Amino acid sequence: MDDQLILLRNDRADGLTTLTLNRPNQFNSLSGDMLSALQSALDAIASDPKVRVVVIAGAGKAFCAGHDLKEMRANHNKGFMQALFKQCGKVMMTITQMPQPVIARIHGIATAAGCQLVSMCDLAVAADVARFATSGINVGLFCATPGVGLSRNLGRKQALEMLLTGDFIDAQAAMRQGLINRVVPLDMLDSEVDQLAGAIIAKSSLAIGMGKQMFYKQLEMGLDAAYQYAAEVMACNMMAEDAAEGIDAFIGKRKAEWKGR
Repeated sequence: MDDQLILLRNDRADGLTTLTLNRPNQFNSLSGDMLSALQSALDAIASDPKVRVVVIAGAGKAFCAGHDLKEMRANHNKGFMQALFKQCGKVMMTITQMPQPVIARIHGIATAAGCQLVSMCDLAVAADVARFATSGINVGLFCATPGVGLSRNLGRKQALEMLLTGDFIDAQAAMRQGLINRVVPLDMLDSEVDQLAGAIIAKSSLAIGMGKQMFYKQLEMGLDAAYQYAAEVMACNMMAEDAAEGIDAFIGKRKAEWKGR
């Protein structure tokens, strides 16, 4: 299994799948092959109704140290760089576009594109020893693509401070600034991720999928258009079997039996 760049584990019978970045000796840096493996895994999961929640984790000491700088220096031409960053962007967009919520499980450092990966996951839970940085500026490279995700999570000045200084922030600061959802001691990280995943799995997968798609789409709209779109999504959601079942279960004071997507 150690030669596999992405380790896939189905953790629970009710639909939790974990994808582990598996280049521990390279701090799980995102080589082209790693990105291809992650893309393939996400594409397969996106069309699998049995998977309800995805967790992205890292093997070894780090969550993800960003792009593979040695690979980039060995392929120093603009065409390679354009293809690499386009490939990485596709992975990030796939995470937001797939119907299943994706949770980042961060146990160590997340730097540059690794920090970008955290920012593009729907939710993020970190150990209190985790640290975050967009450190490209330290080697003369502004973290432009990580800045896309960072600026959509943090306030503008907080995002720019990370991008302009390359300084690390700790897990508590990352939570205060909006990059992650929860911080727990390292020995509680798995149970906290499992609890969060379980809370989502208990809900209607149809409503979760519709809601996730709506959330990201409306963010790019003006206020009036966002309300019109959200109203249409709610009307369609109300016509679904799961909504009828959920409301009937609530009125009848019983547990809902979801039909799924």
